[in-house]
Amino acid sequence: MNTTTTVVAIESQARKLPPLARLELVDAILSSLDEPNQEMDRLWSQEAEERLTAYRRGEMKAIPLAEVLAKYRTP
Repeated sequence: MNTTTTVVAIESQARKLPPLARLELVDAILSSLDEPNQEMDRLWSQEAEERLTAYRRGEMKAIPLAEVLAKYRTP
């Protein structure tokens, strides 16, 4: 059975569950995606350090938080 077939079969079974059970299943799946990943954490830490170093050398400018948030607010 390939991955697509497996996903379709699981989805079909999940749809038969009562709403609360489906919600619990979704929560469990989403939680599994948020498990610690040391390699990803290392890469993000390295990226943050490189950005801070670039900022301190004047190679990157800071953007005020209010400006960043305004960009994503709906009118």
